Amino acid sequence: MIPRLKPFIGPEELKSLFPKDKNAVEKFEKAFAEGFSTRHALAFPYGRSALWAFFKALGIEGAEVVQPAYTCSVVGHATVLSNNIPVFVDINLHDYNMDLDLFRKAITPNTRAVLPTHIFGYPMDIDSIDQIVHEAESNYGHRIYVIQDCAHSFEAEWQGRSVINAGDGALFGLNISKQITSIFGGMFTTNDEEIASKLLAFREKYYSEKTLLEKIARSIYLPMSVIAFTETVYGLTYWLQNKTGLLKGLTDAYHLDQKIIFPPDYLKCMAAVEAQVGNEQIKKYQHIKARRREIASTYFDQLKTPDTWVLPPQVEGATYSHFVIRVPDRDRVMKLAARQGIQLGQLIEYSMPHLPSYQKYALPDHYPNSLLCSHSMINLPIYPELNEKKIENIVRILKSTDD
Repeated sequence: MIPRLKPFIGPEELKSLFPKDKNAVEKFEKAFAEGFSTRHALAFPYGRSALWAFFKALGIEGAEVVQPAYTCSVVGHATVLSNNIPVFVDINLHDYNMDLDLFRKAITPNTRAVLPTHIFGYPMDIDSIDQIVHEAESNYGHRIYVIQDCAHSFEAEWQGRSVINAGDGALFGLNISKQITSIFGGMFTTNDEEIASKLLAFREKYYSEKTLLEKIARSIYLPMSVIAFTETVYGLTYWLQNKTGLLKGLTDAYHLDQKIIFPPDYLKCMAAVEAQVGNEQIKKYQHIKARRREIASTYFDQLKTPDTWVLPPQVEGATYSHFVIRVPDRDRVMKLAARQGIQLGQLIEYSMPHLPSYQKYALPDHYPNSLLCSHSMINLPIYPELNEKKIENIVRILKSTDD
């Protein structure tokens, strides 16, 4: 079975699991900063933990934080668990990013930070965001931090400029589903010396080293993931995930959309073994980015879909972390594809303000696009290992779901 995602792992990453380099995290931070042309990169156990630490380190508490209604729940979790208030903004139906007119209206005198999310690898208009924020800062007389959520985008470009270095910082998730991985892990980048200094001091004070057992578990996780995502094995993985509670129970410990919680190890520093894998992945990123763009281009050329289906936009500078299609009957399409050996993804199955735990932060009837997408989006496999034959097979099977 062709999985919906697959980490781009080779012998280099597996060899990097042993032996351990005590300076691996520092080396990974340096390589990450150099690879993405930013001054500072600070590693954390998860991207959400990095965002939480940013709020804590900068003393942002009891403030409004503007963010998309259609995004990963961990962004909202980091906001609430740092004692701040998420302010949700509906998305547009073109590239599924925040509606900029609504974004402008969402900023109030209580806003201290905004989180532009370049979802699915589609760059937001960073110039308009900067203009809107600067106007608000002038009107309200205080700084409003702009933190780019690059968990999907990494090096997406707006008019030839990477979104990473727009604003005050950028946030990355590095789990096994991301474009590059450090097994688990997250990264916060910034060109601001004060932010970097405060964030580093906060991490040194409040974060502790993983236990030996936790480090061993991380080392085991990577080769097990490689096996689990192998096509000859993935049918079993898919069955365990969807037909039993075994794998779901393991993943729920780290990511529960319905509950505002963090993983139990959110205050444990990135392990050396994770950083060593991350170092190997950084070397491959340019190939990964180029290959995703090539596969997306092939999909655009070859896909013939019903009029009721909405293909994603073809956007210059996009990195296509996901190739998303809006369909009227998601469950039917996914089941038909799975029967023919293709797993289609459904990445964000919720609208944040419609989740029970977040309804108290919602405005009534203000998020129709987010709600629509939460019910209708699928994403096609788009990882670098896909060859042309497999891509043709995906296109053929997807077409057959309309028969």
